[in-house]
Formats: sequence, structure tokens, C-alpha cells
Amino acid sequence: MTAQAPTPRVYKTIFLSDIHLGTRGCKAEMLLDFLKATESETLYLVGDIVDGWRLKKHWHWPQAHNDVIQKLLRKARKGTRVVFIPGNHDEFARDYCDTQFGDIELKRELIHEGGDGRRYLVIHGDEFDGVVMYARWLAVLGDWAYVIVLEVNHWFNLLRRRLGLPYWSVSQYLKHKVKNAVQFITKFEEGMADLASKRGVDGIICGHIHHAEIRQVGEVLYCNDGDWVESCTALVEHPDGRMEILDWTKVRDVSMVEEYRRRPKRTKGGRGTAKAPTPAEVMAQVDEGLVSRPAPGLVSTHPEADPNAHQDPNQTETEAETETGATPPPARRRARASF
Repeated sequence: MTAQAPTPRVYKTIFLSDIHLGTRGCKAEMLLDFLKATESETLYLVGDIVDGWRLKKHWHWPQAHNDVIQKLLRKARKGTRVVFIPGNHDEFARDYCDTQFGDIELKRELIHEGGDGRRYLVIHGDEFDGVVMYARWLAVLGDWAYVIVLEVNHWFNLLRRRLGLPYWSVSQYLKHKVKNAVQFITKFEEGMADLASKRGVDGIICGHIHHAEIRQVGEVLYCNDGDWVESCTALVEHPDGRMEILDWTKVRDVSMVEEYRRRPKRTKGGRGTAKAPTPAEVMAQVDEGLVSRPAPGLVSTHPEADPNAHQDPNQTETEAETETGATPPPARRRARASF
């Protein structure tokens, strides 16, 4: 069965962080789904894209991780403005800030002007995490424990997928249940909002703590784009400046069920129809590359509809079109640097 390539949804800006390429917990396949299904004028990579900490200890770089890098480079080559803001796990790139790597800009931080005129400080956020700044050995110890939790999370969700159940993050559940973790997240959000207030901007966009959130903190709009090892979330900006969080695990689960329902029943030796495969079997086939992914619908944490998102029927992207440059890129709009 061959599914048609999805028509990309076009946004003004997309913010991604904490992908952690080079780790077993990275959800590179889900990220590739997302990158193929979306387009934007500007794409911000807000830190921890490559996990240099983990790669120093153990080299892990499957083909899917390479495909993510190639897809990002291809977007930049086709006209999307791609800005990379290194985080603490890929801090090796901070020595090259204010330069360009091919078509990708490297910045330590910058000011992004939204479609509604609001100004946002875009920064990874580890600079204001006391554990990382003043007790690096404790951060490394925490990273080791976190890797174990992510390994448990991987096998747990593999079992759930075989049973036809949706993705569910063990690490996110623990993070919301442990009192100290909840207090840390709250203090981090308040600290980042205070930083934005001191810089004289209207909002702040960051990552680092792997907890997607949009909320008003005083006079500042705090936005965290989440991660791609636990929640698989991204922050997107609509043309009118409205910010929204996309939870790609929900998008993917819905897509797999739709794929299952569209599959025709097979006949078996003239005795009628054979039993259709279960959703879990279809999901396993998609992961193995035996079945093409359907066009996913974007699912948001916000209930309101998006009147500004538009689709161009001529923008359907295939890998062949991407290589030949048949699809024209959207117009670019430059953000202003803070320094």
C-alpha cells in the first residue's frame, strides 16, 4: 500500500530543541515525520541537537540520526532560515557562534520578532540552571540516571506499541510526580521570565528542561518547546504571531490508526475475507519501513482551530522534489540579533 505524501502545513516559525542525536532515547523517526509534514520561514534549533556528552562515552549514530541532519541541511539549502543555538550537550559548537555552518547560522542567543510585533529572547536555558553551572559532576550523574530512565521508557513503549497502545512517557510521568522536579520546573520558568523582563522583551523561548509549556508569567510569555526524547513536541508560530505546542506522539498514533482503517481486507482462498491486521501490526510495519506513513494531521495542545494555517496543493513534498528543488521556499524574514 502506498500513501500519498502529506501536504506540508506552513508556519511562520518552528522551534525545536533537545533532540539529543547520538543517544538511544532520540525519537529520530518521529522527528523526520514532523520535518516532512511542516514548512516554515524560519527554523530555530534551540540547543542540545547533538548529544556530545553521550557520544564521548559511547558512539551511537544510526541512519535515522544521519537522515535528520540531512533533512535540516536540505531545508536550509531550499530557503528556510535555519538558526542553531547550541545548548550544554552540544556546547562544542559555542566556540563557533556568530558564524555560519553551510547555510545554517550559529548564535549564542538572539531576539525573535513575532508576527504580532512581540519580541522574544531565544536561548537554550542551561546558563540559568544552577546544577549545570555550579555542579557539573552532579549534572553528569543526573544525566546517567536519566539515560537509564529513557532506556526503560524505550522498552516500555515498545511493549505498548505491540499491544496497540499509544505512546506514553515514563520519564514525563515521573517528572510530574516527583515534588522536587515540579519545584525545579516552576523555579526555572520563573527565572527565565525574570531574565526576559530584565532584557526588556515580551517573551522568552527556550528548551533544556524537556517540558513543553506556554504560559504567562507576570508580563512575560514563557514558551518552552519541549524535547524529542520524551514528549516529542515542537513550538510553532502562526502568521498572526500566535504560539502553539504540537505533540507529535498524538499525531503519529492517530495516523497509524487511520492507516490501519484504510487498508482493504484481503481474501483468503475464496473462503471470505481474512482478518485485518491490528493497529500494533501496522505500527510495527511502518517502523520497519514496510508501509508508507500517511499524511498526519497536526494535533495541538490548544483547543482552538487554526484559521491562519494554509495549505497549498502544489506544495506536496516528496524526496525527489526536495532533491530537485521543485517546491519554492516560503519568503524569509530575518530576526534581529540581541548583540
